[in-house]
Amino acid sequence: MADLEKKGTPAGNPAAADGQLSNEMQEKLKSLDKESNTVEYKGICGKIVAIICICFSLFQIYTGLFGTLDAMIQRCIHLSFGICLVFLLCPTKKSWVKEGRFHPIDVILAVVAMIPPIYILVNYQQLILRAGTVTPVDAVVGLVGIIMALEAARRIVGLPIVIVVLCFLAYGFLGPYMPGPLAHRGLTIKQMVGHLFFTTEGVFGIPLGVSSTFIFLFILFGAYLEKTGLGKFFIDIANAIAGWASGGPAKVAVISSALQGTISGSSVANVVGSGSFTIPMMKKLGYHKNFAGAVEAAASTGGQLMPPIMGAAAFLMAEFVGIPYMEVVKAAVVPAILYFLGVFLGVHFEAKKNHLEGTPRSQLPAWTKIMKEEGHLAIPLIAIIGLLASGYTPMKAALAGIFISIGTAMLRANTRMSFWDIVDGLVKGARGALGVIIACASAGMIIGIVTKTGVGLKLASALVTVASGNFMLLLLCTMLTSLILGMGVPTTANYVITSTIAAPALIQLGVPILAAHMFVFYFGIIADITPPVALAAYAGSAISGGDPLKTGVNASKLGIAAFIIPYVFVLSPQLLGIGATFGSVLFTTITAIIGMTGISGAMIGQFYCKANVIERIILLAGGLCLIDPQTLTDIIGIAILVAVFALQYFRTKKHKNPENA
Repeated sequence: MADLEKKGTPAGNPAAADGQLSNEMQEKLKSLDKESNTVEYKGICGKIVAIICICFSLFQIYTGLFGTLDAMIQRCIHLSFGICLVFLLCPTKKSWVKEGRFHPIDVILAVVAMIPPIYILVNYQQLILRAGTVTPVDAVVGLVGIIMALEAARRIVGLPIVIVVLCFLAYGFLGPYMPGPLAHRGLTIKQMVGHLFFTTEGVFGIPLGVSSTFIFLFILFGAYLEKTGLGKFFIDIANAIAGWASGGPAKVAVISSALQGTISGSSVANVVGSGSFTIPMMKKLGYHKNFAGAVEAAASTGGQLMPPIMGAAAFLMAEFVGIPYMEVVKAAVVPAILYFLGVFLGVHFEAKKNHLEGTPRSQLPAWTKIMKEEGHLAIPLIAIIGLLASGYTPMKAALAGIFISIGTAMLRANTRMSFWDIVDGLVKGARGALGVIIACASAGMIIGIVTKTGVGLKLASALVTVASGNFMLLLLCTMLTSLILGMGVPTTANYVITSTIAAPALIQLGVPILAAHMFVFYFGIIADITPPVALAAYAGSAISGGDPLKTGVNASKLGIAAFIIPYVFVLSPQLLGIGATFGSVLFTTITAIIGMTGISGAMIGQFYCKANVIERIILLAGGLCLIDPQTLTDIIGIAILVAVFALQYFRTKKHKNPENA
């Protein structure tokens, strides 16, 4: 994650004086987020890394401006830069890195890793003329390329994704020995290497293609937004909006994390970045440490669900479904609102239950002053929404966003970037993209095996068979698959796997393709707060000093909307705007918002006043009725919530005035 600038550090932030995250926060981030666990080199080695990163970013900007190269060439150059940087920045052993110098073994591996994609570039015309015929030299080079890609994935993404890829590769070899419908002829090494490394169906497939065009540019855009100090603006404006309210600091955490999520694709990085000052604020107000960490974890995880920039998996979704990215954004708006509203209501009810007050208005900045001094920093986000809505491709919109963010920062002296700040943005952007690049390359291998063997449709059919045609059971199996994968595999790879295997099963049973893909997308993300392995909750507890498991349970309660809403939009796609008018979407949204109020009250145990067990069960039932967009269920849900509210209101009134009893 790009370092927070000094001008973006609010008062009370425990960041270091130079404006960067404190060393303690950086270590926590690195221990929990594999993609952030890279070495910071000094001296000549640091300069070499910076030069490679700058060249990488400039190459991407150049192709964005003047048009991408042939697909295979673009992706080969993209992977060459990325894999070289991974081997340099994620050394074999960190103890080998002494005095900020490269270890010779890592340099050798970086060079070896670059050779296979460069081999394709050098022999590109010959490979085309051979039309898929793999020579012995091709086979050796391709095999080395696959091995090096897997090792790079182990270093920067983690071992789980390597294990998943190896399982798919083993399936490719062991096809004749697989049981029943999963059996196939089996692949030779030449066939597998030829398909996975010398076509655009494997390593250089759609995921890496999306990464090599607009995902990289959006990550670079996010790096420049952080350089401008936009993070401080988000915190300040959230304080002005909600800091004074009951439980103000927790509501500030929700609002700021929702906004921060538009520029950060990592739940853990978001937790550490904004949680380093929101969590201490919540604890100071009186929130329990396990709840304070959970608030930040739930809000930060939802950042990947918040349009207009929803993380790499959303861009892949647009490509897989075959629709413009803006259509994905439109479909995600209502579910994202419901998710964050659920978290917001959760912290509100918790504050009411424990009588937690907000920060006095006199201690908060006026929003008019904030907008006057920092409001211009939001121009790039507004601009990119307008560009996407007006038909610009994501790549052109991201490219324009980069230049607009630099230009708008120049409007005021306190946000102006120097030449070296701009250069540093190129470095930060390239480093921030490495995990996505390698995850996309690894996910491409999975897609390659699926397309070569047809296992995707076989597994989808098997899922339908296991569920015995029971639609809800199939949804449950798909949810559990996404959650389990999400515990060890990053969102991008998780989405690729589940959209390849599980989404087709949902589509077979009549679910619209966008709803099916959004279903697996949601649960892949929410795995970050799902116990027992909840990385975002672990990050929150590391800052709050709380218990990771209890923090994860609280975060799951706050993020309950993310466990419910996917079922709703699969059963009623109108929630995604599919086959719905504006009026019907508006009505569905309003009733769902009321429903979320009931569900949040049930989770926290507070509505008009503290709720007993029976009232919580009734509130949950009423909330679920309202989220289901059917007229009858809406009427029943409203009746239930009104009844509980009235019951609690008169009980409270009777308690305050016992003489009237």
